[in-house]
Amino acid sequence: MTGLPHYAAMLATPGTLPREDTGWDYEVKFDGIRAIGYIDDRLRLRSRNDKDITAAWPELADIAPARPPFVVDGEIVAFTADGRTSFAALQPRMHQRHAGTIRSLAAAVPVTYMIFDLLHIGDRSLIDLPYERRRDLLEQLNLRGPHWQVPPRLDGAGAQVLAESRRLGLEGIVCKRRDSPYLPGRRSPLWTKVKNIRDQEVVVVGWRPGAGRRAGRIGSLLMAAHDESGQLVYIGNVGTGFTRATLDDLQARLDPLRRPAPAVDADVKDAVWVAPELVGEVSFTERTGDGRLRHPSWRGLRPDKSPQDVELPPSQ
Repeated sequence: MTGLPHYAAMLATPGTLPREDTGWDYEVKFDGIRAIGYIDDRLRLRSRNDKDITAAWPELADIAPARPPFVVDGEIVAFTADGRTSFAALQPRMHQRHAGTIRSLAAAVPVTYMIFDLLHIGDRSLIDLPYERRRDLLEQLNLRGPHWQVPPRLDGAGAQVLAESRRLGLEGIVCKRRDSPYLPGRRSPLWTKVKNIRDQEVVVVGWRPGAGRRAGRIGSLLMAAHDESGQLVYIGNVGTGFTRATLDDLQARLDPLRRPAPAVDADVKDAVWVAPELVGEVSFTERTGDGRLRHPSWRGLRPDKSPQDVELPPSQ
């Protein structure tokens, strides 16, 4: 990248609201794809697992050129008619590499780059500055266009902000210490995400064949995640939330990954095991005493996430 250093995304820690509001700012937690944007003569986008995803989002290209060049952090989202963000709406676009198909999908399901941090400008890194100062500088850039914007910081006490986000059907909020530096590649409680909807990134470790209308295809996916010791552990199976097209796509992706033995300790009959390479996301109601996810529902694949990064929250 010409003249602009590489930055890994800082990650928020799952948790609860701060005990006191003093020293904290609040933002909407968007339901999308995390992306670091490098803007100089053109735009380049890198995912959380450091893949180049620029080509998938052509409607964002006109944010460039920029003088001086800069680096930002944000979330690529698709808005529904009622103003909410929809991760499901992003799914058809996340895996496309054919230019013609991408252009058609961009016209049908346009996205917006919600930019919430400024990491670098000109020849100066800003990551050691407090979050509050970085946000002030970001807002001075006046980044507002047809497919990009800087979302506002939310006014009010944390409890009120979270309650309003719940009323509006939002995923949750992110609490950020005003004095926090930007810590590339690190997960820190200086940024805490508080969710209204429980979700979990999962590593697909196999599937069980279906019956009835799903005979001859995937019936449910077998899920795993890394525990606090770093071991990949089985956390149950998910059999809802799939369309026929989704199941066909998953079958094509999983068939080449078949392996004779499981990558986790799981007593599951009739399982077809696969190498733990595919990452997805599910929503669920709670985690049971034996570590299984209760009532999980498939939300989609996460090609922007690496299997090694899929962890169970320490609080669970």
